[in-house]
Amino acid sequence: MIRFAALLTVGVLGTALALSPAKTSPAHVATVPNSPLLDSLLHSDARLLPVVNRAEAYELQIIYTQINRDAQQRPTFVPHHFRLNARQYFNPASLVKLPTAALALEKLNDLSRPGLTRRSPMQTGVAFRCQTPAPYNPSPDSDQVNTVGNYIKRMLLVSDNHAYNRLYEFLGQGPLNARLAELGYPESRIVRRFAPCDTAANRYTNPIQFRSAATAEVVYQQPAAVNLHPLSLPLGRITKGRAHQAGGRIIPQPYDFTTANYLPLLSITSLLQAVLFPDALPAAQRLRLTATDYAFLRYYLHHTPHSSLYNMYKGSRYFDAYKKYLLYGRHPTATKEPGLRIYNIVGMSHGYLADVAYFADSTHQTEFMLSAVLYVNKDGIINDGAYEYETVGLPFLAALGQTIRQYESRRPRLVRPIPPDFTTPETIR
Repeated sequence: MIRFAALLTVGVLGTALALSPAKTSPAHVATVPNSPLLDSLLHSDARLLPVVNRAEAYELQIIYTQINRDAQQRPTFVPHHFRLNARQYFNPASLVKLPTAALALEKLNDLSRPGLTRRSPMQTGVAFRCQTPAPYNPSPDSDQVNTVGNYIKRMLLVSDNHAYNRLYEFLGQGPLNARLAELGYPESRIVRRFAPCDTAANRYTNPIQFRSAATAEVVYQQPAAVNLHPLSLPLGRITKGRAHQAGGRIIPQPYDFTTANYLPLLSITSLLQAVLFPDALPAAQRLRLTATDYAFLRYYLHHTPHSSLYNMYKGSRYFDAYKKYLLYGRHPTATKEPGLRIYNIVGMSHGYLADVAYFADSTHQTEFMLSAVLYVNKDGIINDGAYEYETVGLPFLAALGQTIRQYESRRPRLVRPIPPDFTTPETIR
């Protein structure tokens, strides 16, 4: 059981000592001191101790962000960190899908072509090795059509890799990373498709064509492109593990992540914050999105495949609490709690498991953000499929979310109602 009396005292002190609200652009220093409050919370629940007591071996990093609102409902963010270190590489896996989705919507706005929207049918061609086509496919079922909007739905609801590849190609490697740098994330790198393409092939992106959903006439054509200026490697050479599997055999050498995607935990936390709380940012750091764009992203960040009403994901494999690791783990029988919405993005690859989430609990009128990543690869072999996701990683994330949520329900603060954007039924699909 959590020792709440002591922890509430630490919580008040932790908030009082916070030098400033959490900044929405990541710190450019490698390590951040541990928060006494978060450290106490992590040691207060026996379910967390097997990982917390071996935090270095599990490469554990956590950010817990308290949210306090004033009388005008303006949020203040108070961060608490545990072992946060931007130079401790972890494979972000599907975490990169959130910035890719947001920047794809932003690009549509910037193009400002008549008839070009997130619902415009999209055709992807081929112009270089390792590229695959995605045809123009008109369909009476609008959910089946290849569009920016449908690709985003597939990415956020079930973490579809093919959909991510299409939007990575739409953005282009160079412009994608240049825009991330403009927004305050110069250390981030999104440089790979989720496909077995080499580093050079990932610099080349496909020709793309959009048509009008109403007339089928071409409304925008984007030629094949290449990033002529290879991006620098922020961390230098990165290797992990004692061995890796390739071509069906074990190679007794570490796996090389040097040219892989790189997105520090603070960066993706800040990006989620930027999508959910754009008004808390300086104007220069806001995404160029419309109110409808933000509502669209919010809808698919918190819905699960079934609750979203998206036609492609009605099967039983997509259970009620699908992809909400930081409270439910990955239990097919788990039922989502009424009054609680979790807006999140997850990553699971190469033994790394991450969840970055915002909790909006209308029952207790509490809200907070929680981000965590850990590495569960006991045998040290990468790509052998033998990871402890089910036995260690997912149970830890579920217990972590439950511990922080329980603390939040009793944390002393001025209770302000959560804005209706996060609690009322939505119409945006």
